[in-house]
Amino acid sequence: MAPKKKTSTRKSHKELSGHSSRTAVNGHAAHNGHNGHQNGHNGNNSITLRSQTANALDTYFTSLNGHIPGELYNLVIREVEEPLFRAVLGYVDGNQSRAAEVLGINRGTLRKKLREYGLHDA
Repeated sequence: MAPKKKTSTRKSHKELSGHSSRTAVNGHAAHNGHNGHQNGHNGNNSITLRSQTANALDTYFTSLNGHIPGELYNLVIREVEEPLFRAVLGYVDGNQSRAAEVLGINRGTLRKKLREYGLHDA
């Protein structure tokens, strides 16, 4: 008899990143802002990270009053990474190994980023 296969409760990258047409929100399947759900709400009255990001970018572009932004990718990454790292570290009670696992990055990369943002003692 073959050994029993371990089942995982971890969410896949697709489920967490919103790269599928549905994503898990609070343990429930929910639309990720596509398929006609323009207001960013799903059946659970939750707002997706994708829809909040889209709204923030729309607001940002509106505030530019026609000016062309430069290096937008780097700006967005800088604005998102630090609060992401803070939130994940809080979620895992400061355990950097667990934080790296949650983020899906190497622990060395996480430590480098934490130093970059002055969060190495967080």
